[in-house]
Amino acid sequence: MSSEAEGRFHMVDVSPITSGLRRATLLTDDDVRIEAVYEPCTASVTDTAIVVAHGFTGSADRPSVRRAAGVLAGHAAVVTFSFRGHGRSEGRSTVGDREVLDLAAAVRWARELGHARVVTVGFSMGGSVVLRHAALCPKGSGDGGGGSTEAEGRTGAHSDAVAAVSAPARWYYRGTPSMRRVHWVITRPVGRLVGRYGLRTRIDHRGWDPVPLSPVEAAPLIAPTPLLIVHGDRDPYFPVDHPRTLAAAAPQAELWLERGMGHAENAADDALLRRLGDWLTRR
Repeated sequence: MSSEAEGRFHMVDVSPITSGLRRATLLTDDDVRIEAVYEPCTASVTDTAIVVAHGFTGSADRPSVRRAAGVLAGHAAVVTFSFRGHGRSEGRSTVGDREVLDLAAAVRWARELGHARVVTVGFSMGGSVVLRHAALCPKGSGDGGGGSTEAEGRTGAHSDAVAAVSAPARWYYRGTPSMRRVHWVITRPVGRLVGRYGLRTRIDHRGWDPVPLSPVEAAPLIAPTPLLIVHGDRDPYFPVDHPRTLAAAAPQAELWLERGMGHAENAADDALLRRLGDWLTRR
């Protein structure tokens, strides 16, 4: 990667916050600064990095994300980051649309740090983002990644394997009480105030225009990149027809239905995270 391209997205490289951890501020293709954290592999030197995409209202510093990063670091180096509107990142959340650009910046940073192989794992909203990112940034393309836009011609943003955990298959789903509450937070002015001050998430008030590629539309476009779909049978947000719909749309995908598991990173225990790390590094 040229120094000019590097300088565009890798704006600030801060001294390690603790031994082995490294913080940076990345600039996305639409000029949003996002925070990111790099954690080296604790087992051995590896050419693989795992980029973790958190769920809605999460951030790089949330305990569940740091726990996941710590377990995955036993398999490979790990990059975590906060989506726009979350944590210390700038901007406002578009709830899965422009967030593809945030993930693309994190993947490119992992490659800049020397990792030839970069894989992605996303939880809930992050799961929808890793699916859309893999479809919009295939290996060998311009790798630009675009929320509502076409790929923008930047290189190095593709993923070499993808795992989506607790991801929705389709947009606007309101079939569970949990998702009806989420939609209230996103669509109502009072809900967005609750999001900002109660959930520390700043949400864009504008609706999607145009409506972005949905996860189920993205899934068949990911091949030949390896794809894993993971979902709990006790997920209170998205019932099991969501992962089954995704798997049906992408025959190359592997599907894990986890007995007794709830939703996203909070429900992913260490044993599941170790299995994810093994799958991501072996594919």
